[in-house]
Amino acid sequence: MRFFSQSFLYDDTWSIVTLAFFLRYPNPYAAHVISCDVISRDTTPSGTLVTTRLILKKGSMPRWFPRGIVSRAESWVIEESEVDPYGKVVRCVTKNLDHVKVMQVEESVQFAQTPKGTLQHTEARVFSRFGWGLTKRIENHGLTRFKANMQRSREGVSLILALLRQSRLQPMALGPADHSHDVLPVIQSNAEVNEDNRHKTSWAKFKSWFRPPSSQA
Repeated sequence: MRFFSQSFLYDDTWSIVTLAFFLRYPNPYAAHVISCDVISRDTTPSGTLVTTRLILKKGSMPRWFPRGIVSRAESWVIEESEVDPYGKVVRCVTKNLDHVKVMQVEESVQFAQTPKGTLQHTEARVFSRFGWGLTKRIENHGLTRFKANMQRSREGVSLILALLRQSRLQPMALGPADHSHDVLPVIQSNAEVNEDNRHKTSWAKFKSWFRPPSSQA
């Protein structure tokens, strides 16, 4: 098993960092995330919000890994979180549901309010039960990939934070979004597009949620 731990301090308040964390998909730094769906959400007697989400991610195996062992590079990940609005703490645990014999990554994240901002503490455990003399090599590869993905995840959250800050400084209105300023084109729903284009379109639509309506004379 390989273990990793790291902390990071956001300047923003706990409420906005928490919101950005749950809105982090889609974003340009998470092109490997195919889908993210809420499968359950409940409140506890103590007033906390418990949510379970199912996330589908894609990846690739290293060249040195034996071929034919893993039939597909996609993996389902379950995310279980609890939001305590009174104590201003978010706890979130994620782990992959398939390919667990080859490698399983269990990640726990906590966001807590501090006098200086919002502290994110992340811990990860990487396991492999593959054998064949490759266990340590697989775990080292998984840990290296996790560190790189965590950096991109933080950049994605920071990007959402920037959009949230911008939206708070501008008037918002309900109704259809104005796509006149979108950098990325809006693709017709019946068009056949590849995964990259679908991801870019989702990101363009997501950005439009934070854009105020254009003023009309």
